[in-house]
Amino acid sequence: MIKLDERLAAAASFVRLDRRICDVGTDHALLPCYLCEQGAMDVIASDVNENPLEAARANIEKYGFADRIRLIRSDGLAEIPPCDDVIIAGMGGELIARIIGGCTFVTPDTRFILQPMTRAEHLRRFLYSAGFEIAEEKGAFSAGKAYTVILAAYTGEKRAITDDFAYFGKCGDPRYINKVNGQLGKLGRSDPSLLKLIRKEQT
Repeated sequence: MIKLDERLAAAASFVRLDRRICDVGTDHALLPCYLCEQGAMDVIASDVNENPLEAARANIEKYGFADRIRLIRSDGLAEIPPCDDVIIAGMGGELIARIIGGCTFVTPDTRFILQPMTRAEHLRRFLYSAGFEIAEEKGAFSAGKAYTVILAAYTGEKRAITDDFAYFGKCGDPRYINKVNGQLGKLGRSDPSLLKLIRKEQT
């Protein structure tokens, strides 16, 4: 049985197993293998570099999912055929935004499961400015750090969001809120207006 850390498990919980799935920047392909273990039948694992794809291939063969997981070398989504659920985890928010911006198969039914390691506020601003909406967020704790996992879909309605929403989004996990509070405290040294966004300490 494949075990994921809390960060990837949160991402997996948003995935529709009966759809075509793509994991961008798959690394060792543990997430695609886990999804197949849960019942997924059509998964693409992609990476821009060959070495991660070799590691992914080894795990796919180890777990016996070579008939369900396709490996594709791709810079972001450039070489990826239309998919229903797109996972982009373990990258900075700015890079995730760039990858989504280059997607050619977005429809209202396409869902993006996003886990930014940094600059989540940039990613949220991009999503809404590009016509996406965040349906839900889940907090996750991994390797001593708190993260958020975002479920987003395209609506076509482009709009600006507040600074408060950019930084906290829809994630109510106290661990994540405390992390963002700390970031705002540091940023507030050069921009005092950000200090007003800090929320009451969570327990």
